[in-house]
Amino acid sequence: MTSRQGSHPKNTGTSAVSGWTLGWSFAGDQRISTAWNAAVTQSGSAVTARDAGWNGALAPGATASFGFQATYSGTNEAPTRFTLNGGVCA
Repeated sequence: MTSRQGSHPKNTGTSAVSGWTLGWSFAGDQRISTAWNAAVTQSGSAVTARDAGWNGALAPGATASFGFQATYSGTNEAPTRFTLNGGVCA
């Protein structure tokens, strides 16, 4: 099966962010095959998405958008915990 997903890192702080890295882990056996608007790497269940350079600057309240395509078998549970630049997202 194939799943198309998207994500939108958002700067909820009061200072601009220069470069972002979003991290999460899949609960199942999802495997990312392609991505756009971010450099995405996966090691086991752990995934890291880094800005593509041109979309790395986030003013307060701003978002960036990227997507990926993944395969899976069994359940396709959504991740429950994300980090942005190492900090846990609320």
